[in-house]
Amino acid sequence: MRDFAQLLNRLSLTASRSTKCVLVRDYLQSAPDPDRGYALAALTGDLVFKSAKAGAIRALIETRLDAQLFAWSYDFVGDLAETVALAWPARPRLNQIPSVTDVVEGLRDAKRSDVPKLLENWLDVLDADGRFALLKLITGGLRVGVSARLARTALVQFGQTRRETLQISELEEMWHGLSPPYLDLFAWLEGRGEPPSPASAGRFRPVMLAHALDEETELVNLDPTAFAAEWKWDGVRVQAVRESGVTRLYSRTGEDMSAAFPDLVSALSFEGVIDGELLVRQGDTIGSFSDLQQRLNRKSATAKLQSQHPAMLRAYDLLSEGAEDLRALAFRTRRERLESFVQAHGGERLDLSPILTFSTIDDLAQMRAKPPAGEASLAEGLMLKRWDSPYLPGRPKGYWFKWKRDPHLIDAVLLYAQRGHGKRSGLYSDFTFGVWRDGALTPVGKAYFGFTDAELKQLDQFVRTHTVESFGPVRRVRAEPEVGLVLEIAFEGVQRSTRHKSGVALRFPRIHRIRWDKPPRDADMLEALEARLSPPSGPA
Repeated sequence: MRDFAQLLNRLSLTASRSTKCVLVRDYLQSAPDPDRGYALAALTGDLVFKSAKAGAIRALIETRLDAQLFAWSYDFVGDLAETVALAWPARPRLNQIPSVTDVVEGLRDAKRSDVPKLLENWLDVLDADGRFALLKLITGGLRVGVSARLARTALVQFGQTRRETLQISELEEMWHGLSPPYLDLFAWLEGRGEPPSPASAGRFRPVMLAHALDEETELVNLDPTAFAAEWKWDGVRVQAVRESGVTRLYSRTGEDMSAAFPDLVSALSFEGVIDGELLVRQGDTIGSFSDLQQRLNRKSATAKLQSQHPAMLRAYDLLSEGAEDLRALAFRTRRERLESFVQAHGGERLDLSPILTFSTIDDLAQMRAKPPAGEASLAEGLMLKRWDSPYLPGRPKGYWFKWKRDPHLIDAVLLYAQRGHGKRSGLYSDFTFGVWRDGALTPVGKAYFGFTDAELKQLDQFVRTHTVESFGPVRRVRAEPEVGLVLEIAFEGVQRSTRHKSGVALRFPRIHRIRWDKPPRDADMLEALEARLSPPSGPA
């Protein structure tokens, strides 16, 4: 546990992706089996403890620390694991310091009633760093800036010391047939065993991604006859797999989303693999991203939610038909087969993303700038795909491009700030902003990125020196016509919303610039946002 705690500590102190990869790689090289496999599962989000929850941890520390004192400490720190790790009043014992394996297998085999005693014993023998690592391991919220893909990238670097040609796409294709602590995987990577089979039914295929189109260099040299164009739909990229009775819905990073969208999964009737966009319907029309958000980031979906926001798949590409892998074929061929495939298996839950007709780059530019009324008004921009492109994992150059619309900008006033988590737990980093309506400021959104580390410190200092009221971890800041802070907010679109007091919801808001030079009275009015509302979509 000490080595795992040291790894988490070092990961939390660096923002460099390459450095994080090296740290994880080095840990995998030095840690023994099965510790390293369980640690890797924690980093990739594949480790779940049903018998140990955050509520149990909080109840446990309140047996040793005054509840009000803990509440004040938690409010200040902003992270449960960090608060308990620092505040735990240890009673030294002679017990042995647990390993990662001791914790994982101990919790796996324990009855729910035995969990508090196990945790108590471990917390007593660990130091603050060890307690932090223990609690993060249990709760799953590591918050050290390591995504599942980054952890697998580090594993590839580890494996390349013996298998120089190993690629992350090879690893990702076999990943869903593996389970912690990955003993057979490590044996193969170290030359001690055969490769795990990537042929499990329902497995994920690494996705092909697009480059942002550079208008000054790539657009001017683009041959219109060599490319197909589609709308870049404002949903979530997914992969639908149905093989040998196994049906799964994956995110673009390989996360299994099936449980959250049972209505879509149960409606799929084909045998194959489709790459497409996850959308929701609102009656006979395609819903906005705000509608889709009602169903995202959930482990399951109630019957009411499925009825109000039924999920559907808009198909882009066909990766497999039956047992035939189509990825090596040209996009033109895959597209022809996709059209026949969707015609045979489509319906309300599955339809086809249309290919757009154009002759020149100017035609594309006009469609991008002003999409026609109807569903296209919900698109983020255009996708351009070479007709001769195979389906390659990663982001290969020259094949696929995304040409998004320019973001909208408004000037809004900072209203509230909340402390962040992890590295940001001591800083105010989540900012609620508003615009003027009838002489008063009304909240219209929240942003927590878009600024540099230096700007974050400036924002944090402004919040602390202009606080007029506190609500736990949230502060209301001074916001008047002549005194306050104006933030230039970039966003992708705006939709009607009955859940927000302002009546609007912004798509993908982020802080574009801090307007230290501008008084709040000169910020935008709500009418400026209402004027940019997306028109109602047409029939689906």
